[in-house]
Amino acid sequence: MTQVRTCLSIILAAGEGTRMNSSRPKVLHEIAGLPMIGHVVAATQAAGSGAIAVVTGNGADTVRASVESLATDVEFYVQHQRLGTGHAVLAARDAIERGYDDVLALFGDTPLVTPQALDTARKRLSDGAAVVVMGFRTGNPAGYGRLVQKDGALIAIREEKDCDEAERQINFCNGGLMAISGAVALKLLDAVGNDNAKSEYYLTDIVEIARKQGLGVEAVEVPFEELLGINNRAELAQAEAIWQKRRRQQLMLSGVSMQAPETIYLSHDTDIGPGTTIEPNVWFGAGVSIAKDVRIRAYSHIEGASVSTGAEVGPFARLRPGTEMDQNSKVGNFCEIKKAQIGTGAKINHLTYIGDASVGEKANVGAGTITCNYDGYNKYRTEIGQGAFIGSNSALVAPVNIGDRALVAAGSVITRDVPADALAFGRSHDQTIREGKAADINKRNAARKAGR
Repeated sequence: MTQVRTCLSIILAAGEGTRMNSSRPKVLHEIAGLPMIGHVVAATQAAGSGAIAVVTGNGADTVRASVESLATDVEFYVQHQRLGTGHAVLAARDAIERGYDDVLALFGDTPLVTPQALDTARKRLSDGAAVVVMGFRTGNPAGYGRLVQKDGALIAIREEKDCDEAERQINFCNGGLMAISGAVALKLLDAVGNDNAKSEYYLTDIVEIARKQGLGVEAVEVPFEELLGINNRAELAQAEAIWQKRRRQQLMLSGVSMQAPETIYLSHDTDIGPGTTIEPNVWFGAGVSIAKDVRIRAYSHIEGASVSTGAEVGPFARLRPGTEMDQNSKVGNFCEIKKAQIGTGAKINHLTYIGDASVGEKANVGAGTITCNYDGYNKYRTEIGQGAFIGSNSALVAPVNIGDRALVAAGSVITRDVPADALAFGRSHDQTIREGKAADINKRNAARKAGR
């Protein structure tokens, strides 16, 4: 049986992000609705990291609270002085000392790194390397540190200002992320000095330290976008665009049709089943689950909702948190649904608000209907039974129950429960209920339809 290698991921998240011009810590700015550091945490977990240490700066309580809401078993350490990346990694000394096969050093502002890249670096460690540096190739290496190699081995990371003319031509650049053998991690880190212009401890120095100790040092090539660090809002938007394109591609290859993919916005946790078609300009917020064979029509806005097989949404529909659409149900144009269950085959086609409600199987809700669920202080529920028909421009004043197969006349204001099979008028005169009348009308209308 192959022994599974243990792994510690150290995520550096002490940066204040002043170039973001924000009071919020940089790593909490979002890509696809998830803080940047959340993407990094997810990648490390998917790559098999069983332990995560996050290094924050002074007063970074918001970073800690955010990460704790995303993952369990995360430890936090504080870098009290900003003395370089090597110093920051050593802030997690207690975690390193516990002994792990692999140690990953990552940045909380590189949200596009993939588990595959981390897996590749860890594989090099398992093959005997002591240090693995993740780098990228670019046609314009100006400004980046160069990865200097000889006979396939990495011999140095050279900052551009220190490069000779030959080294300036190297297009293999340092991405900043590293994998270190846990057996030598502290030995290498403790050997890093600060004899430089800034008197800082640089993590990159462990490359030459390891070579002098006769240890194996390698570089692995990773696509540039995976190592993209975010320093300002323009780069944040660039990363968002890359993430969205990547996720759309994954969904389309899984069987989801997108008529204009570049116009679809997805959240980090959007789940869409095969056979579903998404028309242009659709926005998915957090907590959305779409089953197979669903049609999402143009300009719909969906957040915190689940949509079952065969259902149809939109165009111009808004599904708010707590919405559940059962199979073959329909919410049409300019409808807003909030915290409501829409039963199998039910239809809400036009210009309607349904909130804090349930709509029974095969019920039909006419245009302009409103569930009046809020009195300024509290919310109340509306229950619409199976096969009920709500006439256009009706106001259902909650709490209220509309029975199975009941009919509500168009333009009614309904303030009292309507029994099953009843017809309810709630217009300018007092509400009128005629027991059994709905059954007679349904029978007559069915006969007319059959006779066409």
